[in-house]
Amino acid sequence: MAEERVEKDSLGSRAVPAAAYWGIQTLRARENFPVSGLGASRHLKRAYGQLKLACVRANVELGGLDAERGRALTQAAEEMVAGRLDGELVVDVFQAGAGTSFHMNVNEVLTNRALEIVGRPRGDYAWLSPNDHVNRGQSTNDTFPSAAQVAALHALAEVRRGAAGLAASLRGRARELGSLPKAGRTHLQDAMPVTLGAELDGYATALERVLESLPAVEHALAEIPLGGSAVGTGVNSVPGFRAKAVEGFARLSGHPLAVARDPFETMQSRWPLGFASAWLRTLALELLRISNDLRLLTSGPATGFDEIRLPEIQPGSSIMPAKVNPSAAECLAMVAFHVVGADAATALAVQAGQLEINVMVPLATFEVLFAAEILAAYLPVFARTCTDGIRANPERLQRYLLESGALATVLTPRLGYLKVAELLHEAAATKRPVRELLVEKGLLSRDEVEALLGDAALLRLTEPVP
Repeated sequence: MAEERVEKDSLGSRAVPAAAYWGIQTLRARENFPVSGLGASRHLKRAYGQLKLACVRANVELGGLDAERGRALTQAAEEMVAGRLDGELVVDVFQAGAGTSFHMNVNEVLTNRALEIVGRPRGDYAWLSPNDHVNRGQSTNDTFPSAAQVAALHALAEVRRGAAGLAASLRGRARELGSLPKAGRTHLQDAMPVTLGAELDGYATALERVLESLPAVEHALAEIPLGGSAVGTGVNSVPGFRAKAVEGFARLSGHPLAVARDPFETMQSRWPLGFASAWLRTLALELLRISNDLRLLTSGPATGFDEIRLPEIQPGSSIMPAKVNPSAAECLAMVAFHVVGADAATALAVQAGQLEINVMVPLATFEVLFAAEILAAYLPVFARTCTDGIRANPERLQRYLLESGALATVLTPRLGYLKVAELLHEAAATKRPVRELLVEKGLLSRDEVEALLGDAALLRLTEPVP
C-alpha cells in the first residue's frame, strides 16, 4: 500500500497519509491550527456521529441519497458513534471559525471509511463525496451547534450523577453527625449554635437546589438548528429533511430534541451553551464554598478550628513530617476555579455572534464540555476520598461551644440586650464564664442557668423555630 494518496479540494491538491481516514481539509486544519494539542471531547465525537447517522437515514428515506451509499455511510456512522473512529478526529479544538475544520474532519472520516466498506479506494470522492453526499442538506452552521448542544446534554447527565452522589454523601455524614452541637459563626465570629449535621445538610441542600434548575438548561439545549443548513432556510435539503433528521437524532441521542421554533434564531444565537455554562458556574461556586468551609473546619489541628477531620489521602509536605493537608478539597477548588474561568470564555464566545451565525461556537463548545467533564470526573472521587470519611472532633466542638459568648443571646428576653452586652464585656475582661457571673450577680439561679444554657438547652437551640 502506498504511503500517501493525493486528494484535491477547491484550493488545490495535497498528499495525505494513505492510512488515514481523514483527508485534505483535515490536513490543512492540522497545518493551520497547531494550537493546543487538545482534541474534541468524546461527547462531541459521539454526538456528531449520532447526528450524521440520523442525517444519512433521513436522506435515504426521503430520496436524497441512494441505498448503496446510504448503507456504507450508515455503517461508518455507527462505528463513529461507538467510538471506533475517535482516533481519526484529529483537529485541534482551536480551529477555523464555526467549526468547519472539525465538521469536515467528520465528513472525510465517514466518507473514507464508507469507501473502504464497499471496497473502493480512500479518496475516491467522485463516487462518494464528503460534501455532496455525507453533507447533503447540511452545513457546519447547523450541524456543529446541534452536535454541541447534544454533547452538552450527554455531559451534563454525567455532572448530574456526580453532584447527586456528592449530595447523598453529605446527607449520609449529616445523619451520622447530626446530634453534635457546635458553635455557629457569622462574619467568621462566634454566633449561635448549630449542629455539625445541620452544616453538612445545608451543603447537600445547596447542591440539590442547583440540580433542580438543570431541567431548564436541558430544555434549552434540546431545541436545535439541525436542518437549517447555511443560514436557517434549509437550502439544498430534500423536503421533510429537517423534521426527519431531528427526529432521528433525538432517537439516537436519547434526548427529547425539538426542531427550532425559529430556525433563524437558533442559527444566530448560542445562548443555550451560555445557559449551560452559567449553570456549571453556579454549581462550581457552591462547590467552591463547600470546599472552603471544609478546609476551614479541618484547619490546624493545633492552630486552627480542628472541628472535623478529613480522610488522610497523602502526605502533605515534602519537608514537614506527618503534615497532612485537605488535598481533596484543594483539588475541588482548583476544578471549580477552572469552571468559573471557562464560563468567562464561554460568555465572550456567546456574545460574539454576528448576523446569521456565531463563528466562536467551537470555543464555547470546548469550554462547556471541558468544564462538565472535569466536574463529572472529580465529584465522585471527592465524595469517595473526602466527604464519605468526614469525622467529628467532639472535644473541640464542645470546647468552642461552651466558650462562645454568643450563647448569651438566649438571655436577652430575660435580661435585655444592653445588660447582656455589659455582662459579656465583663466576662471577656475578667476571663470568667458567663454562667458564673449570672449566679454571682443574682441575675439567675443555677437551675435557671442550666435551663437556658445547659446541654439539653443548647441542643434545642440548634433546631429551627417553626
